[in-house]
Amino acid sequence: MKLRYAVLGLLSLEPHSGYDLGRAFAGSVAHFWYADQSQIYRLLDDLDAEGAITTEVVRQNGRPDRRVHSLTETGRHELDDWLRSPLDVQRPKNAFLARLFFAGSLGPDHIRRILDEAEQLVTDSREQLRTIEHSATTLDEVIQNATLQFGLSHAETTLTWIAETREAVASFERGTPDD
Repeated sequence: MKLRYAVLGLLSLEPHSGYDLGRAFAGSVAHFWYADQSQIYRLLDDLDAEGAITTEVVRQNGRPDRRVHSLTETGRHELDDWLRSPLDVQRPKNAFLARLFFAGSLGPDHIRRILDEAEQLVTDSREQLRTIEHSATTLDEVIQNATLQFGLSHAETTLTWIAETREAVASFERGTPDD
């Protein structure tokens, strides 16, 4: 997935400033897509130049002007075309798993540190997901809730796997590798 489709999708829900888009990422799609603020601003400039969005400058007293972005028909068509296209094969990249995969030479203590760090990150992520408000009065909200539940389930499954991996390392240390 490209960042542009996530931005077009969020703008299809309602107009946003660049700052608001960053907050929308954190509060709605963070469990499956990450974008930093500088990426969002660069992309908004590109989308505006391409005619996929329009930008309205809203004057503010005592603060910088606010640029509010809205989806155009061109942007809507691009988003719809992407939504109708076949799914891409997912080719995950996971730095945590790569690090863990090669960490055996550093010994069980280091592996436990990696697992502890991963556990804290997943726990923090799960707690952030739990703060996302949701309702189910529209089909969009039902589907958005389903992706939120996926993120929560993934976090719970990962925490269970970390505990199992931690136990497998401990069992190895005791001289009784898991079967």
